[in-house]
Amino acid sequence: MSKRPNDQWSRREFLSTAALAGTGALLGLQDNSLAAEPPPETTRIRLYKFPGICLAPQYVAEDLLRAEGFTDVQYVESPEGAVGVYKQLGSGAVDITQWYVAPFVVELDRGLPILFLAGIHVGCLELFGSDRIRTIRDLKGKTIAVPWRGPGPETFIATVLAYVGLDPRKDINFVVHPAADSIRLLATGEIDGYLGSAPVTQELRAKKIGRVVVNSTLDRPWSQYFCCLVAGNREFVRKHPVATKRALRAILKADRICALEPERVARTIVDRGFTKSYEYALQALKEVPYGKWREYDPEDTMRFYALQLHEVGMIKSIPQKIIAQGTDWRFLRELKKELKT
Repeated sequence: MSKRPNDQWSRREFLSTAALAGTGALLGLQDNSLAAEPPPETTRIRLYKFPGICLAPQYVAEDLLRAEGFTDVQYVESPEGAVGVYKQLGSGAVDITQWYVAPFVVELDRGLPILFLAGIHVGCLELFGSDRIRTIRDLKGKTIAVPWRGPGPETFIATVLAYVGLDPRKDINFVVHPAADSIRLLATGEIDGYLGSAPVTQELRAKKIGRVVVNSTLDRPWSQYFCCLVAGNREFVRKHPVATKRALRAILKADRICALEPERVARTIVDRGFTKSYEYALQALKEVPYGKWREYDPEDTMRFYALQLHEVGMIKSIPQKIIAQGTDWRFLRELKKELKT
């Protein structure tokens, strides 16, 4: 678990984060209801920590969360890396966090006690193919590397394959390799495909390794839906509705800051240790469509992914059941009215 007390901040970190918090006011992200609301039921809020640049809004939100009344803001790590987010959020070790929607839909179908609360941004995933792969259909019978089997990269790949009528269970040979090995194997042609997100996608393009087969930021239908949503532990949301709304408000404000201040955000997340490369972070922040939480419908996103995953047999529940059991849009509806654009 990572917890950063104020007395450990460098001067540059302090000035950077103070500037970001101030940006929220300068850009018209204040609302008139904050002072009238009761304080949060708990002053501790825990989010998941993973070195993904697309998660920048929840990292930038730290000081906005403090402004919302959370005196103890924690970013929880897991030795399991990305896989750990499901266990941590489901168990209540994490209260609220931003994450890719498709694997959460799979885990929700399996009984994970979470609730989706809002959408954050569109796109952040890119499926790369070797030089012999030019279309999605070319992947039939080929080998794709994933960092682990199960919900995660494999889930998005399943939706891509299903869209063109391929069955991920029969038509693809999945192999497990860490990112560094996958990059090397793709470069040498020993694998045919690899799914990456920032900063790996920026590295692959910079080194001219493989070709982009699907870019979820640009290519339909994936570019029409959110990539990452905010989800909360079900019991936390039930017991702490004021805290949930305040935390969500901070993350949505931070999302807007990511769209308008990418240079400052990139420097902040590097200084705080959430990612290493400023250049790749800045490139990703400029490419990912942040600040779109009003413009897309998170329920449409869930319906789209749930339908694709149901068709390929990765979930048993129909989309209507997933939406009924795993969403709570009341905070989003209120914040759409309250927050100024």
